[in-house]
Amino acid sequence: MSEAIIEVEGLSHSFGEVTAVDSVSFTVRKGEIFSFLGPNGAGKSTTINVLTTLLPVQRGRILIAGHDVATEPGAVRRSIGIVFQEETLDRDLTVREILEFHGRLYSMPREERQARVEEMIRLVELEKKRDVLVKHLSGGMKRRLEIARGLMTRPMVLFLDEPTLGLDPQSRLRVWDYIRQVNREGTTIFLTTHYMDEADSLSDRISIIDHGRIIASGTSGELKDALGEDMIYLETADDGMTTGILLGLPEVRAVKPSLRGLSVTIANEGTKTLPVILDRLKAEGIGIRSANLKKPTLDDVFVHFTGREIRG
Repeated sequence: MSEAIIEVEGLSHSFGEVTAVDSVSFTVRKGEIFSFLGPNGAGKSTTINVLTTLLPVQRGRILIAGHDVATEPGAVRRSIGIVFQEETLDRDLTVREILEFHGRLYSMPREERQARVEEMIRLVELEKKRDVLVKHLSGGMKRRLEIARGLMTRPMVLFLDEPTLGLDPQSRLRVWDYIRQVNREGTTIFLTTHYMDEADSLSDRISIIDHGRIIASGTSGELKDALGEDMIYLETADDGMTTGILLGLPEVRAVKPSLRGLSVTIANEGTKTLPVILDRLKAEGIGIRSANLKKPTLDDVFVHFTGREIRG
């Protein structure tokens, strides 16, 4: 197992009487892509802002690359790169000037800085845009430029806060490709997202956070396996009565409401359990509008642990 490059123990953070992060603990291994998955307002951005020294450590202990965030913030900043959720580019600078200026901020020697600027421009495929003002770039190009800027100083850890928020599907896929490439070259990635497919596609490990608490952690496969082999979605004439009936069946682990009716977690193979469920509901006089059988997804994992869909 790889050594931990981020260690978080008992992190809590409040804004007045509102607790945004509540006793969170986790580790991120060197060289992996780690995702914080959760809805808006779950505590993802607050956590990442504390880890990157933008907010003070109120309670808990955080080590990044061996440096204590509370007592060694300068050393932490030299070890990390950040791509914020909101765009932070100067619209009146060119692509090349943005990267050049960032290198100057970190006192990179001139020759190294210029070579790194060209390397980053090639990485994110903005060669034809190097002298174009930021205000004339598309949303996807701006996001790629922000990733390039975050990598200028060769950080050990790159923090990405909702990196594809608002992008079109094609731009999202390209950004995913850059994230994978950066990771293959040795940079640890800490990603926050509320997109299930993003976490599923990119992550080595995932922690699901809701209302400031981590409710489940593991690889995508481990999280899905916790629900069993199959899931059943039902729409009936009376979901309340259906829930009570299903919870009395030994084949049923849990029943949760969802946007598609009821999400049913089962203990056995779905092709054997579905007929049992349908027969029982018919015997009880429950009208069945639809029944679907499928493999668990991260959406199902979130519903299972929270009782609601992440879009809520």
